Amino acid sequence: MQQHATPDELLEKMAEQTEALLLERSIENPLMVGIHTGGVWVAEKLHERLKIEEPLATLDISFYRDDFSRIGMNPEVKPSELPPDVEDRHIILVDDVLHTGRTIRAAMNELFDYGRPASIILACLIERSGRELPLQADIVGAHIDLDRDEHIKLTGPDPLAFEIQKTND
Repeated sequence: MQQHATPDELLEKMAEQTEALLLERSIENPLMVGIHTGGVWVAEKLHERLKIEEPLATLDISFYRDDFSRIGMNPEVKPSELPPDVEDRHIILVDDVLHTGRTIRAAMNELFDYGRPASIILACLIERSGRELPLQADIVGAHIDLDRDEHIKLTGPDPLAFEIQKTND
């Protein structure tokens, strides 16, 4: 099995990429939004490293998933915590793993229910193979190619860690 950087190393890389992108786009005071659960863990650490003044916002996209009727209610649904208005805000949307793109689609649908952001920057700790929707991250800690029977299991928040596992199909 190939060796991967530690989550701390990936977060440092993401912080550097984020700072450069914000500077390049002349964005000040962005709103950082973490997607429950793993994305919030990553966002908390990135938010702290970047010293963003605005409080961290969170999204639980359970009701926005396109497979909600098939998989039913997530037993750990949490309320989304966003400022009352995201209209014309620059948002950094953070998730742990970008795989098919469906979680990000659901998160953007929910964000747009709160208003029309000026821009959305997508930051993911890990971007893996297997995209089903035409989405890509602007900020990525690591790109990992996995087989169809492999997935990434993130644990956290302290310590934040991940491992590649085989599925039991």
